[in-house]
Formats: sequence, C-alpha cells, structure tokens
Amino acid sequence: MQRDHGGDIDRARAIFGAGDWIDLSTGINRRPWPVPVLTPEAWTALPTRAAEEKLQQVAATWFGCDPARVLPMAGASVPIQLLPQILPTGRAAVLTPSYNEHAASLRAAGWQVGDAAGIDQMAGADLAVVVNPNNPDGREWQPQALADLARQVGHLIVDESFADPRPDLSLAPTAPDNVLILRSFGKFWGLAGVRLGFLIAAPDLIARCRAAIPPWSVSGTALEIGTRAMADLDWADAATVYHAEAGLRLDRLASLAGWHPVGGTHLFRLYDTPDAKAAQDQLAAAHVWSRIFPYSDRWVRLGVPGTRAEWDRMEQIIC
Repeated sequence: MQRDHGGDIDRARAIFGAGDWIDLSTGINRRPWPVPVLTPEAWTALPTRAAEEKLQQVAATWFGCDPARVLPMAGASVPIQLLPQILPTGRAAVLTPSYNEHAASLRAAGWQVGDAAGIDQMAGADLAVVVNPNNPDGREWQPQALADLARQVGHLIVDESFADPRPDLSLAPTAPDNVLILRSFGKFWGLAGVRLGFLIAAPDLIARCRAAIPPWSVSGTALEIGTRAMADLDWADAATVYHAEAGLRLDRLASLAGWHPVGGTHLFRLYDTPDAKAAQDQLAAAHVWSRIFPYSDRWVRLGVPGTRAEWDRMEQIIC
C-alpha cells in the first residue's frame, strides 16, 4: 500500500497555487495551546534528566498511569519505527484500514504482516497493532476488550494518538505488561512542530527503548512546552468541549454537500462522498486541503476548523 500522509500542503500549493491555505488534512488541532515565553534554559541548555522526569510526572497524571511506565520521545513516529526492531520478529496482525506507517515499519523490520478487519481476527499473533480511536474511521474499542486481546497475543501495540479527548478509551491506567501504548502530543495540543510523543509500557520495555534512542533526543523546548501544556487542564477541558460540538457542526455542513458521515474522532471527521477526488478538488479550489485515501475512491477526511474565518470559508464552499 502507498505510504501517503496528510499534511502534504506543498503538493496542494504546487497544484492549486499559493495563498492562504487551511490545512484540514492532518487532524491536528487548529486551535493550539498558546505557547508562552519559555525559560532561557529551554533554548540554551541540554535537556536535563530533571526536566524529563517533571514531564513524566505530568504526563503520567494525564494518562492515569505510573510515571515509571512513561517515556517521552521525539514524536509519536519514533516508537512506530523503533518497536518493530525492539520486539522479537514474528507474525503481526494490524488493524486495517488504519494508519499505514505501522504495517510499513513492521515489514521494513522483517515482520510477517497480515491485515485484520477487527480485533476478533488477531488472536494468536506474535504482535497485534490497534489504533484506538482508529484513524481514519474513528472505530473504537473499550479498554476491557483490548485487555482481553492482550491475553491472546504476544504483544499488543495500542496507538492512542487521538485518545486525549477520550480518556474512557485509554488502556494506559490498567495496561497488562505485554501492552505498549503510543500517545501523540502534537495532535490534541495542536503543536506538531514540537515533535513530542510518549511510549507507555512496562518498565523493562521502557528501559530497552530508552537504551535504543540517542541521548537528548527530546529537546528542552519540547520538555518544557509539554510539561506546561499537559498541566493546563482548563485548556484541555475547553478544547474537548469545542471539538465535540464542532465535529457535529462539520457533519451538518458536510450533509449539505451530500456527504454522509462515516465516523471520526474529536479532531477529524470522515465522509462518504460520490467522488473523493472531486470533493478534494472542490475544497482545494478555495484553498482548503483535505485527505483522501488510495484504498477508497469515496472517503474524504477533514480536520475540524478552528476559527470563524475557517468556518466561513467552509460554508462558502459547500453552501
């Protein structure tokens, strides 16, 4: 399968011209946490273990788990690349359709990879990979169902990159020792450029992963921003409420274009359209970039607009 991604705004500009683009192709929060002035040390000093431990504590409180099970990493993509090399190679079952980097990284590391349409098809695998809630269709599984799956496989990777507004879905507070959970900072807090993510796992697996990454891999600025942002619970509550309401608004707007909701999460919505490429081109003509998929000629995924100007443009396109 082609390893396509959202966020390829350069391609949009090359085809449809420069201008004031609204990038709704990624599912990254369009209303980012407001970064304050950072301490000088965040910019000028090497990251300290004390700064990392402070982030571990704050992140563990957010995730509802033991800080000893939390490893900050330089983006959620790092463990996706690293874990297939750390775990014993074997047969992997990967939820499909889903985020395509998981299967690609496993194959590159020598795993035998099979697609699974649901978690009921994963029993007996050496490794199972589930994105919860799923990207792009928003399918979700309760923690108990995933804990049951963990007892039937060698290891279970649960990618919770879009789970921050849905703590009820997270396996982090009760994860068995053969479970590895991936979390993204950039998506919910809207700061993808910080390049921060987390691995949540048993301490022995955390130690193996820590030994495999270079020192100071997470920047001082990322440590400080992550610590301060993840402690700002008032902002997080407001962001969750906004996206819950805005997702319904986007669904109603899309229905006016004859697009039918397929699913989604707080941060993006997925629609069935008569022609995905035509829908993408219609939006792109007004400099709104969306996501389509090589395995579907009907699905269009849209991130949630973040400002009145962005909503106004969407309404002008569709209405």
